[in-house]
Amino acid sequence: MPNRIIAMWSGPRNLSTALMRSFASRSDVNNVLDEPFYASYLIKTKKNHPMRNEVISSQLNNIDDVKNLCQLKLDGITYQKHMTQHILDKDLSWTESLCNCFLIRDPTEVVMSFKQSWGEGDFIDIGFKQQYDIFNYVINHINDSPPVIDATNLRRNPKKVLQNLCKVININWDESMLSWKSGIQSYDGVWAKHWYKSVLDSTAFKPYENKELKLNDDEKNIVEQAMPIYKSLYKFVI
Repeated sequence: MPNRIIAMWSGPRNLSTALMRSFASRSDVNNVLDEPFYASYLIKTKKNHPMRNEVISSQLNNIDDVKNLCQLKLDGITYQKHMTQHILDKDLSWTESLCNCFLIRDPTEVVMSFKQSWGEGDFIDIGFKQQYDIFNYVINHINDSPPVIDATNLRRNPKKVLQNLCKVININWDESMLSWKSGIQSYDGVWAKHWYKSVLDSTAFKPYENKELKLNDDEKNIVEQAMPIYKSLYKFVI
């Protein structure tokens, strides 16, 4: 299907990079945008993320310029990996030309993974509130039943979940979505060597492992704030 823009909305540590790998493996995906609002987010918030200067110098950082980039229709499918916490502008009208999809994950696992990767951050940094706001905008203005997929379900049965997603967004199933080449890819953000370490060694979705996760009081508090949103979005899982 020509000129299709798929925007996948998630917070950090949601299996979003692996899913980007999956879509990028398709023969009809000709353009991939990896977190296009990251630089503008760092400038606006002044957050001291790892590789901050490299990120800012590697991307467009004017929000309007990034919005225009995200709406650019090219031949074939464009896949956009978006971090919901990066969206600081309340004007979401630019998303109305996109096929908006949502990737969610149990906040207990998100918080544990996020803390291991960075060691800082609070509720607002894991993107649940922003994801809920974007989801509601899509429901009210674009699509009353946008597709939602859960990261745990995806790891347990990637073929089934991805086939369902392809059907819902009206693109052909492509078996190549189940595997990819290891290492840094041409479409990866400059930050890949810091944030994508577990994915760089992978060639497919890793099977789900049910691990006992121990959180401190601050981490539990973040999970308690995020869990109602996760449960609300899970009701829409395909």
